[in-house]
Amino acid sequence: MALAMALVILAAALLIAPAAVAGASWSPRPEADLVTGLPGQPAIGFKHYAGYVDVGTTSDRALFYWFFEAEKEPEKKPLLLWLNGGPGCSSVAYGAAQELGPFLVRGYGEKLTRNPYAWNKAVNLLFLESPVGVGFSYTNKTSDLKLLGDGVTAQDSYTFLLNWLGKFPEFKTRDFYISGESYAGHYVPQLADLIYEGNKAASRDRVINLKGFMIGNAVLNDETDQLGMVEYAWSHAIISDELHSAVTRECDSFKEEADGGRPGKGCSPAVRAFMGAFDDIDIYSIYTPTCLLASASTAPRPASSLVAAPRLFSQHEAWHMMRRVPAGYDPCTEAYVTKYFNRRDVQRALHANRTGLPYPYSPCSTVIRKWNDSPPTVLPILKKLMAAGLRIWVYSGDTDGRVPVTSTRYSINAMKLRQRERKQGQGGWRAWFYRQQVAGWAVEYEEGLTLVTVRGAGHQVPLFAPGTSLAMLYHFLRGQPLPNTSRPR
Repeated sequence: MALAMALVILAAALLIAPAAVAGASWSPRPEADLVTGLPGQPAIGFKHYAGYVDVGTTSDRALFYWFFEAEKEPEKKPLLLWLNGGPGCSSVAYGAAQELGPFLVRGYGEKLTRNPYAWNKAVNLLFLESPVGVGFSYTNKTSDLKLLGDGVTAQDSYTFLLNWLGKFPEFKTRDFYISGESYAGHYVPQLADLIYEGNKAASRDRVINLKGFMIGNAVLNDETDQLGMVEYAWSHAIISDELHSAVTRECDSFKEEADGGRPGKGCSPAVRAFMGAFDDIDIYSIYTPTCLLASASTAPRPASSLVAAPRLFSQHEAWHMMRRVPAGYDPCTEAYVTKYFNRRDVQRALHANRTGLPYPYSPCSTVIRKWNDSPPTVLPILKKLMAAGLRIWVYSGDTDGRVPVTSTRYSINAMKLRQRERKQGQGGWRAWFYRQQVAGWAVEYEEGLTLVTVRGAGHQVPLFAPGTSLAMLYHFLRGQPLPNTSRPR
């Protein structure tokens, strides 16, 4: 396992060579991507752009983006890239249209509403559909879809950024941040690592001014993600004492394979029973309703082989039978988004689907059926980039059962960081506040990482706690601790 991890890191490092992007001179003027007449769009006072950026050598592969200028003084605001995970899920369909974008899709694909807590209040906001095969991003070579994995995704996203900055050169020297959720717990640190290494050999006009990143309910470390998921289900009364004991006993679930851990004969039925416990609730938000729209059950679903899961669960068919797409606070938002982005007038307005894709738009890819590399941990990358001085925040909505707060805490604890001491010698774990109410809990570490919980939020924190997440973003950007008092400032 250690050797495999080393090979993945080595392969990613080799991909950052300047030659990989040296031929990327494509830089059309951005005016062609200006979005006007988007169906259902409310009036706004800022510009937004959408379209393609080539990441291949002969325009055979391109990634789709949607970019929103900051609401006010965009020339003074930093640039933030948002990534959703999956792997294979769309940052446009989720991040932009359901969570933190300026427009939220409401009704069955009929209208857009303004998001009063959109993140472009604080930043210039860029959404990317990556890798090829996700959303409107495409490749003309079917064989490319069989080569996808973490390494290819990171490299294509890095190439996209370099080319996008060539298209929007006013952002080349701007402070740059990355954020994302779920399997973007892999995407974001891996892309940040490529940028960090690529900057060392880059000419001045190709340096990306990366300052830090923030990831939510993030897949970080298989062993602790697995442990935390089982403990969360038990502690929240979703599984019984007996089932909890059966999973931990029969699956030998928390031992590394190198230590001789092997599942017992009772593991498969225990995992099936564990998965079955979530049949009637939304694992991504355990206290909210599920969608009852008949149309939602017929929406395209992603290939089951792509489900990212710790080793214990990924080996079992029961895991792949689970509904894996988060439903959201309005539990039918996924159905609304699917309908909206399949409208031809919407696609024309967004300059999307320029090749006439032979499949309908889906929030998570239906054409990517193989994922070739997914290292069991990204904790070494986090440590490396903390040591390099990047600002790193990890946040967790505490009603998510898929990548729960217990998993995140176990993963952070596995790095053996030093809590930053607060006054009177007390440890750093404390409540933080938004609008005079406890918004969650937080702890800062000496090495440069901040762990934040968001009270009452599910897997998609900006959707479930929009005001809280925007407040968190402002503090992250300023490098300020979250407020520790209910008194208004």
